[in-house]
Amino acid sequence: MKAKILIVDDMADFRMVVREGLRGDYVFAEAESGAALQKVFSQIEPDVVLLDVRLQDANGLDLLPQIKKHWPECEVIVVTGEAEEEEAAPWAVKAIKGGAFNFIHRTHGFDLQKLEADINNALEHKRQNEEASTLRRALETMSGAASPVFRSAAMQEIVRTVERVAPSDVTLLITGESGTGKEVIADLIHALSPRSKNKIIKINCAALPRELIESELFGSVKGAYTGAHSDREGLFRQAEGGTLLLDEISEMPVDTQSKLLRVLQDQVVRPVGSKTSHQMNCRILAATNRKPEEAIRDGKLREDLFYRISAVSVHLPPLRERRDDIMPLANAFLKRFAAQASRNIRGFKADAADRLTAFDWPGNVRQVQNEIQRAVLLCEGGEIAAADLSITNAPASVTMPAGGELDTNFTLLEGVERNVIVQTLKAVEGNKLEAAKRLGIGRQTLYNKIKAYGIDV
Repeated sequence: MKAKILIVDDMADFRMVVREGLRGDYVFAEAESGAALQKVFSQIEPDVVLLDVRLQDANGLDLLPQIKKHWPECEVIVVTGEAEEEEAAPWAVKAIKGGAFNFIHRTHGFDLQKLEADINNALEHKRQNEEASTLRRALETMSGAASPVFRSAAMQEIVRTVERVAPSDVTLLITGESGTGKEVIADLIHALSPRSKNKIIKINCAALPRELIESELFGSVKGAYTGAHSDREGLFRQAEGGTLLLDEISEMPVDTQSKLLRVLQDQVVRPVGSKTSHQMNCRILAATNRKPEEAIRDGKLREDLFYRISAVSVHLPPLRERRDDIMPLANAFLKRFAAQASRNIRGFKADAADRLTAFDWPGNVRQVQNEIQRAVLLCEGGEIAAADLSITNAPASVTMPAGGELDTNFTLLEGVERNVIVQTLKAVEGNKLEAAKRLGIGRQTLYNKIKAYGIDV
């Protein structure tokens, strides 16, 4: 679609030069006076306005606020015919302060190529502002519990990917360690999509009993199995017109994965025990904290299903690999929890900030959230100090599994993570539920890590 350019100028020759010189790439409208501009307000919505400072019946800079009020998204390039730049300098300052994108001269030989470059820069600026505005609106409506902070370069690149794919219905796989914010990204995709007016429904495939997961997903009819006393609609149909997030998809029973694959291929859902199928109309997002290649190798994830759900993949790096996000996250959580607890806590002391940024956060964003909530409740002063934190940055001494040596395939970070889990389990006297809460990870994730690291509880 061609960009719409409005020329507000009382010089017919100038309007013709611009119109004829750039006519191949833009659609033009014209207003030769301030009075003519008033009529245009109700007729078009331009992308860029070229505004002359000196009109016969008005000062262009006096019209600038009206233009920005009627068309807040458009960019304005103010044009002056003043002979000397020194004479035009006060106009330039006033124009930029009034919201103009640029201020240019048309004396001493008008440069049409320079004007075209200015227009294209203004159009790019407008596009970036529109994307940022859409993202802000989406963040305001997101349902994710974790605070969406995208300060690091890695997360900003992920957001750019999300912004590109969100408007489509492409199936997307989100990977990353537990607590990195996979649900937040799913919420963002939904909020930026045309389906945002409808619901996003989430199911944790690891949390449902094997015998109930198909009924929960696809629905069931009365009498389909023992205990089925009534019809169940199923999450695919509940997400009609919206988005369905299949979290921890690699924990779904393999036989159910084959039925899910059939649903995705045929775009129809048949409730358990029913002979009637229903057309599927929801976008599918999937997430897992396992590495897909390892899940496939271990028989936890069907390879054909993986290729079906990963048309686009987004990997969230752990917090230890994006430390630029730690303090913005901590401050966001501090603001939220201090308000909830009616505590006047201004921020973090230097020693607390140093400890937060140096810690490796095996539980990622969810662990930061839990840690800051705890610190807000225990802090006695106006700032959170290192003493208010439960984390420690003391060097970790990796504890060997009972009766054997540490697996030589462990990386250093895995060794540190194992040690943190061991120390947490000791602190809670083996209570796995409490340990999972303190670590900021799910109970099933903790069980998986205990098994993988050979920890003797």
